[in-house]
Amino acid sequence: MILEDQIIDIDSAEYLHAYQLQLKFSDGKECIVDFEPFLRGSLNPLIRRYLDLERFKNFTVEYGDLYWDDYEMCFPIADLYEGHI
Repeated sequence: MILEDQIIDIDSAEYLHAYQLQLKFSDGKECIVDFEPFLRGSLNPLIRRYLDLERFKNFTVEYGDLYWDDYEMCFPIADLYEGHI
């Protein structure tokens, strides 16, 4: 994500509880994102399978992106930065 000529990446993500992650961004901002409404509202069975908490907890942060499996589920950094998806 580019914000005022600054590239913003996700530095780290920490599982909190249920479907919430605390994200830390390269500019120092931190926010908590609740993925549950998105997961429960999805009709896509490939997305709904992340309602399994063990599968949900198996996320990766690499090269500034947050994703699950081989980018099977990922989100725009701009949305995550705003704390919603």
